Amino acid sequence: MPHQCTKCSRILPVASKELIEGCASCGSRFFFYIREEQLERARENPIEIPEVERKTIEKDIRELAGIKEETEPVILDIESVRAVGEGKYEIDVVNLMNKKRPLIYKLEEGKYIIDLATTLKDNFDGNLEN
Repeated sequence: MPHQCTKCSRILPVASKELIEGCASCGSRFFFYIREEQLERARENPIEIPEVERKTIEKDIRELAGIKEETEPVILDIESVRAVGEGKYEIDVVNLMNKKRPLIYKLEEGKYIIDLATTLKDNFDGNLEN
């Protein structure tokens, strides 16, 4: 599964050691997961995030995920349910079964719905048990 660096937009090959060690070009440890069928489009039109927004996103994601180590890599695979047409959805079952991650619906390019109620309830209930 290829990945794209969120800082320099470089595409990393499948099973690259840079996912663990950081991007060789810029040192970033944040990566987008890219599905094989989207790889060519990502090469032609890479996702680019402005510096200020990227830093805010990285900080927020680390806080939400409870990642305290700056050296720990973070891979963003944010779609668990994608609307592909009226009444048609692509469902990432593995993502949906992972209770530690929020349920995220992709409505269209750049528009997502995040089910915070379920995520926060699950986290709150889990904290009560501890």
